[in-house]
Amino acid sequence: MAELYAFLEDPRILFNIELFLRILLGGVIGAVIGHERKNRDKSAGMRTHAIVGLGAALMMVVSKYGFGDIPDYDASRVAAQIVSGIGFLGAGIIFVRNNATVSGLTTAAGIWATAGVGMALGAGIYFIGISSGFLVVILQVLLHRIRFLSAEPTRGYMKLATDQFENVSKELQERLGEDHVRLLSLKVSKGKENTKIELELLYPPGYEKQALLNAWAKDPRIHSISG
Repeated sequence: MAELYAFLEDPRILFNIELFLRILLGGVIGAVIGHERKNRDKSAGMRTHAIVGLGAALMMVVSKYGFGDIPDYDASRVAAQIVSGIGFLGAGIIFVRNNATVSGLTTAAGIWATAGVGMALGAGIYFIGISSGFLVVILQVLLHRIRFLSAEPTRGYMKLATDQFENVSKELQERLGEDHVRLLSLKVSKGKENTKIELELLYPPGYEKQALLNAWAKDPRIHSISG
């Protein structure tokens, strides 16, 4: 037992335990951030954020303390690569759907911020790292629930087929104007029986586009509609 106490009292051992706890804390805070993403069924959840936070803390520890045997080494070199390198992971989360809408930006930004939290914890800046981690979670939850703060115009497509192109097209554009939906482009393909119309639209913040589709789907002149 005395040998164990002597082992634990060794300053080098205590210092390495502290470094390990920094790395562990980076993973824990990363998991907390990822928990909010997981609850919203996003592609990057607790595991991804935990590993990003843990990995950033680990690389920060290596950057700060791993090259002590090299005189005049630059402790910021490895840390700087974390900031740029995490961008590749974020880019893999962002994708463009078939209707040209972009998805994954918030999750990618959260991963980037999680890396920053892990770096702060790895450097031993505990208060900044922990408080920033919880601030990221608060922002994600708060801005998602308060619609007027998070609502943004969204771009989308509407495709429909009709046998009364002129009347339907005119009435549809009038309805879009009343709802303040901007018509960005219009593509028409005329067939023997039906005319296919493809519209690129910019919906105002908070607009319920599904209600628009449901309303027009009931029109007997519309044979098919999607968006």
